[in-house]
Amino acid sequence: MRVDFAVRASQTVLRHPWQGIQRVGARLDTRRDRRELASLAVPRSDLYQVSDDWERRLHQAIGVAWPCAEAEAFAEAWDAAVSDLTNAGMRVGLASYRGWNDGDKGECQAIWCVVAHMRPTTVLETGVAHGVTTRLILQGLERNGRGRLWSVDLPAVDPALHPEIGIAVPRESRVRWTYVEGTSRDRLPRLVKDLGQIDLFVHDSLHTGRNVCFELDTVWPALRPGAVAVVDDIDRNLGFSTFTHRTEPYEWFGARHVTGHGLWGVAVMGPRTR
Repeated sequence: MRVDFAVRASQTVLRHPWQGIQRVGARLDTRRDRRELASLAVPRSDLYQVSDDWERRLHQAIGVAWPCAEAEAFAEAWDAAVSDLTNAGMRVGLASYRGWNDGDKGECQAIWCVVAHMRPTTVLETGVAHGVTTRLILQGLERNGRGRLWSVDLPAVDPALHPEIGIAVPRESRVRWTYVEGTSRDRLPRLVKDLGQIDLFVHDSLHTGRNVCFELDTVWPALRPGAVAVVDDIDRNLGFSTFTHRTEPYEWFGARHVTGHGLWGVAVMGPRTR
């Protein structure tokens, strides 16, 4: 660990001791998750019903025709986001944000499709980093001419990274964006209560089983019928598996990241009578 990073990180923890305690707890949770995953007797791809046909399954689940008419528009939006980040001097992709990844292309395409087809009014995400996913959600809302995005995000412990938060999001797109600083454990319950009903939820914050279950348990009751939850890096813990088996969503499945590293998942809220 570099000395300058250690000094900056220590200063952040001293200024925010409660968040520091939560960060330590997250490390302990991560270790527990690794032990649980190591004890599995089945491949993670089987555990999460990984589908190579996820695009068709997603469109079928939300009642939209397939093939998708939004594929070309997404490709253009994705290429523009990557190009703008590169031109800004940012490295894009795997481990580009102090070891964390930017949004996966396949996962972002799924989110783009949900925004385009379902025209959500209220979108909630956890985790921002460079803001690739955030940008694409906001761009989709702009195309729809409706909707707003709330993003709950705990900035990196190293303040040197803070200028990079949301750097992918153009200034003109931010009129539909509310950034809520803090941990999801601290901020999410009150925010969900205030929002009332949610049309799309995206988890891309702390990837521990305990946090995934907490976020989904908090948000799921507020999802309207037909709403969608997208969860990144589901292979890092058993949280998504635990949640889906407990709640039995109308539809759920896992998909592979385009990079080949990791999985993401989708859960669709069915009618309330289920």
